[in-house]
Amino acid sequence: MIQSMTGFGKASKEYASKNITVEVKSLNSKGLDLSLRLPSSFREKELELRSEITKLLERGKVDLSINIESNVTESGLKINTDLAKQYHQQLIELSNVLNEKGANIFSEVLKMPEVMKTERREFDENEWINVKEVINAAIEKLQGFRKDEGRSIENDFTKQIGVIMQRLADIEIADPKRIENIKSRIGKNVSEYIPKEAIDKNRFEQELIYYIEKIDINEEKVRLKTHCDYFLTTMKEPAGGRKLNFIAQEIGREINTIGSKANDVTIQKLVVEMKDELEKIKEQTSNVL
Repeated sequence: MIQSMTGFGKASKEYASKNITVEVKSLNSKGLDLSLRLPSSFREKELELRSEITKLLERGKVDLSINIESNVTESGLKINTDLAKQYHQQLIELSNVLNEKGANIFSEVLKMPEVMKTERREFDENEWINVKEVINAAIEKLQGFRKDEGRSIENDFTKQIGVIMQRLADIEIADPKRIENIKSRIGKNVSEYIPKEAIDKNRFEQELIYYIEKIDINEEKVRLKTHCDYFLTTMKEPAGGRKLNFIAQEIGREINTIGSKANDVTIQKLVVEMKDELEKIKEQTSNVL
């Protein structure tokens, strides 16, 4: 079944006085373009997570973000007291030397390097297990979104290929009349400019057959129908987006060839309608997984 590359999923969970939220969104892309935003404490799991997401989502421009908020007041800020004392003593000595008694030494101490720093949170395996659970839930929702979108695309494809097939059927009806009109027009033009007794009927018929063969579109009609049938079959295959795109290109080649060889107003109008439906298909195939 067709799946879209476009999707969105969000999941959250409370764990150990913390709220874990994961959001994942996906747009169309030729391959997998994955962007991860993780808390620094989980950086060591990035490669593992990338590998798992690649297997699950296959293609698309994917952005995944993990946000962990504490429900209690936490401060990762730490003051290096020993270092602050050293700076304080040195600044007092410098103040005395320079006779700068009015300086706010305490304020200056807090600005000195390494006096105040944020402690890095260490990796917590149990917390990661819960984070992974939320990640999987968000990805599952994204996949559900992709499938729903895929069903809509599949319905559109079926209708659009159906229109192309109907126009092909109309061309089948119009084609014999086109050939007769061409024969009649050539015969009329020849009789106008060449005396009847000067025409070699055998040669004329040979040249006429040769010309009719050059503008014959039967092979193109057969190939076009085959490509359309193959397109509908491929829609049932998993991850067939690239193949559908290639088949759509082949459909386009046959439609263009019919249009260039037909040299008939009625068929040209039908070709334009087929091209219109094909453009809609091409726009969507780039978004199919």
